[in-house]
Amino acid sequence: MTADDSLSRLDDDDYPAYTMGRAAEMIGTTQSFLRAIGDARLITPLRSPGGHRRYSRYQLRIAARARELVDQGTPIEAACRIIILEDQLEEAQRINAEHRRAAEPANPTATA
Repeated sequence: MTADDSLSRLDDDDYPAYTMGRAAEMIGTTQSFLRAIGDARLITPLRSPGGHRRYSRYQLRIAARARELVDQGTPIEAACRIIILEDQLEEAQRINAEHRRAAEPANPTATA
């Protein structure tokens, strides 16, 4: 691995750069909270060769959103389901927008 490869990982949202302790600290929660959202299958941390959980920036954003909902009084299981549904809705809207763009005529003519 070259130095350029290592540096490019810093820009990779999916690279599992953070330990459980650091991840919990970054989003202001506990390690048990991260375990709970993992058990609810909201996020699945990768494992280091030693078996320790490692989190990406993308996963930390999801965990922070879950924490926000839980802090507002939403049960953790419901918070996880809400986030999953929000993600599915966003994906469906993205796909619909792509279909609409593909269906538009290449050279729309002005009507008089």
